[in-house]
Amino acid sequence: MSRRFLIALALSGLAAGACVPRNLEYAAEFASGSAHQQPYMLSTGDRLRVIVFGQDNLSNVYAVDSQGRISMPLIGAVDVTGRTTGQVERAVEARLRGGFLREPKVSVEVDAYRPFFILGEVTSSGQFPFVNGMTVQTAVAIAGGFTPRGDRNTAILTRQVNGEIVTGAVPLNQPVLPGDTITIRERWF
Repeated sequence: MSRRFLIALALSGLAAGACVPRNLEYAAEFASGSAHQQPYMLSTGDRLRVIVFGQDNLSNVYAVDSQGRISMPLIGAVDVTGRTTGQVERAVEARLRGGFLREPKVSVEVDAYRPFFILGEVTSSGQFPFVNGMTVQTAVAIAGGFTPRGDRNTAILTRQVNGEIVTGAVPLNQPVLPGDTITIRERWF
């Protein structure tokens, strides 16, 4: 073989390797849905409905800011990123109990989830509101469907799992979580 042919072969291998998503070992985790069965962790972009029973002036919808906090009257900023709604309930109750209310009863629920993102071979890529029970296929439908060149078999899904960004190839029936980024690749044939 000629030296030029070997160099071209090596470069094409590097280029093909660049197209393969990183962290493919997590594809099994995506397929099993184990990340989908975890309790929902709050993050920037979520909106929370906080109800303090008997205290209408404290009950409201609060947006999680860029530092991962909500700001409530009397108690100020409360860290919520990486916590469940139940953990936030207990944190708000503890802060209110510290000099404001004797026995506060607090309920916290997600009013609006952070959006998901879809890129690549779809009609309208961008940021869209999350809908419960969403799969990659419904996300594609929300984005206006596939372009004529879109891969209709798999997608690349990127999400944060345990503080680490994970990417893997998934089927179109894969559940989507708030904050996920979906990339629809171009098919070759």
